[in-house]
Amino acid sequence: MNSTLTLSCSGRSVGRYTFVPALGAHFSARPYLHPVSTLGGVPVTEEMPDDHRHHLGAGVAVPDVAGANFWGGRTYVRDQGSVELDNHGVQVHRAWKLCDPDGFVEELSWRAGPERTTELLREHRTVAATALDATAWALDFTFSLTNTSGGDLSIGSPATNGRAGAGYGGFFWRAPKQRAAPLAFTAAGQGEEAVHGRTADWLGLAGDGWTLVFAGATARTRRDPWFVRTGEYPGVGSALAWADRLPVAAGETVVRRVVTVVADSVLDRAASAAYVRKAVGA
Repeated sequence: MNSTLTLSCSGRSVGRYTFVPALGAHFSARPYLHPVSTLGGVPVTEEMPDDHRHHLGAGVAVPDVAGANFWGGRTYVRDQGSVELDNHGVQVHRAWKLCDPDGFVEELSWRAGPERTTELLREHRTVAATALDATAWALDFTFSLTNTSGGDLSIGSPATNGRAGAGYGGFFWRAPKQRAAPLAFTAAGQGEEAVHGRTADWLGLAGDGWTLVFAGATARTRRDPWFVRTGEYPGVGSALAWADRLPVAAGETVVRRVVTVVADSVLDRAASAAYVRKAVGA
């Protein structure tokens, strides 16, 4: 049975957080947000869609932590392609440091190995919902990953393992499919081809009556390229290991912060940038 809590903003429910999911090993079970909705009640996440059953709303998912799969599904192996392996990890909820209606601070353990009992990373996660105006709110999501394995390790992606352009892993948001594909855009360009694999202070994803604007809220986060899909499926992620593996020494901590504006309307570039300034500074 799932264990969940409700995330609220301005007295309205805007998300459900599943912190103990009842999922099989193939999913790389992990806490996640779904459904997330606009203030007007429009859902803007997807859970276990037919095209990628291991996509779970909004959260943190990494396909390669020292060879362990914390993304779910198959593993991309150099010169072999996507392979079914028994290497799935699990993110285990350990404790709440704070748990309020509009946010929480959580401790998690990232575990792998034959019985999924070997801790590789310890995570400190902070999530907060903030109202921006009557039609938009912001999800502030910070995660800190500390290497507790006892040795050096590294974080990789299908791209670092040989699949060009597939540098996903880190904060990831799976949006719902609609009849028409959403439009991805930044201050400098628009369309999947123009924004995928590039860095930008913020990236917008506009669907039918809603817009999500993702912003790296620290200088280090803004150096991570965006992973963007609109044609095959709608999803956006901030990539920890786009072209090269990310080394994490024993005891070292990796910190990223992504703030996502959730708006009830289709925003243009000027409105998106204005919301980001307000949300990141809030």
